[in-house]
Amino acid sequence: MDPLIEAFNNWMGTWAGRFENKTFADGICHSIGAFGNVGVVETDEGLVLFDVASKSFGQFGFKAVREFSDKPIKYIIYSHGHTDHCLGFAPYIEEIKEKGWEMPEVIAHENCLKRFEKYKMLYNHQHWTYFQQTAALGIKLNLETWQDILTPTIIFRGNENYEFKLGNCTFELYHDKGETDGSLWMFFPEKKVLFGGDLMVSSYPNIGSPFRVQRYPKDWAIAMEKMMEKNAEYMVPGHGQLIEGKDEVREALSITAEALYFVHDEVVKRLNEGKWFEQIYYEVLEIYPEKFKNHKYLKPIYGDIRFAIHCTYRLYHGWYNTGNPTDLFPAKSEDIAKEFLKVNSEENYFDHAKHLYEEGKLQLALHIIDVVIKGTDPNNREILLDALRFKRIILKQMVKEEESFVTRGFIDSSAYQMKDQIRKLRRKKK
Repeated sequence: MDPLIEAFNNWMGTWAGRFENKTFADGICHSIGAFGNVGVVETDEGLVLFDVASKSFGQFGFKAVREFSDKPIKYIIYSHGHTDHCLGFAPYIEEIKEKGWEMPEVIAHENCLKRFEKYKMLYNHQHWTYFQQTAALGIKLNLETWQDILTPTIIFRGNENYEFKLGNCTFELYHDKGETDGSLWMFFPEKKVLFGGDLMVSSYPNIGSPFRVQRYPKDWAIAMEKMMEKNAEYMVPGHGQLIEGKDEVREALSITAEALYFVHDEVVKRLNEGKWFEQIYYEVLEIYPEKFKNHKYLKPIYGDIRFAIHCTYRLYHGWYNTGNPTDLFPAKSEDIAKEFLKVNSEENYFDHAKHLYEEGKLQLALHIIDVVIKGTDPNNREILLDALRFKRIILKQMVKEEESFVTRGFIDSSAYQMKDQIRKLRRKKK
């Protein structure tokens, strides 16, 4: 099996994204692994659903719920506004209409609604970014649209908390920033169960991968500390297996908080020292503690310390990142490459890129071969073809050495898409 697909499977449970469904807490709580997990609490008066998965997994989640209960859905809580957590509602609504039940209360933060509107506006862009990440896996994404939304009936404003009762059960809802600015988490005190949404994803927090927008590392760490105060015995994460046992829940929360504080504080410290991004980035990576690198809840499967450094930096800094006025309004990269090739030949650049590759200096090899690719006359197809083929070799080697699934996805998909460039050049040559 391709190692990229294997890593994807390990993180999501199976290719279909299904972790093991579990019943716990004296049989009234359930964790349904529908890629984006669905948490369920069964009360005497009906069911509370914490997330409903994606549209493509909605039917799977619905069938899993109906295997253990025929009670009506009374509450649906959106942990946040990402597709894999809030668009799988259709089967539940169809059932409600068929049986003449009352519609459930739907709870979300006000920023969740703003996110829905943003996704409607940027649908094509979202689809393009997901393609960039997954093309090499052969996934043909039909990104779920945002035209049909199960509209929230109870809306959080600001940082308020919310509590409701159903049957003999109490449910506490809290808002904290983390992966989004509209995140909610829930505590069920009678059974000491936390429902974390994507504030807990069972690996390094998803704190700003290359195509995703701003996340909030310090606020995220604070959320972990608030959850720890509940002394929960179970935690349903947004992705991953149910976390069981008071000590295990505390360990997952505490190490995540510590890691988030680390990256936030170290970046802020260096900003205050007047350092630019490149220096901050490499210094923080150099001092990244071993205990984080090897911890089971901090594996760089989706999130990554490198993403987190970028995320923290851009939270507090503008787009001018180097301090070098050459980079303030740079010339086109193609024009720069053409000038380099006036100083030295394509062949010399190519030879040097190969030398760097043989030494294992893959990133430097990419920079050098890009001079050839960007600066060579488009009519010089032989050199361009050789350079593109060699760049694919470098990228494929990087995929083998890269631990982060997301980073591997971007690199491998870029290599995959370069095939089209090579085919077009070969056709022109004929």
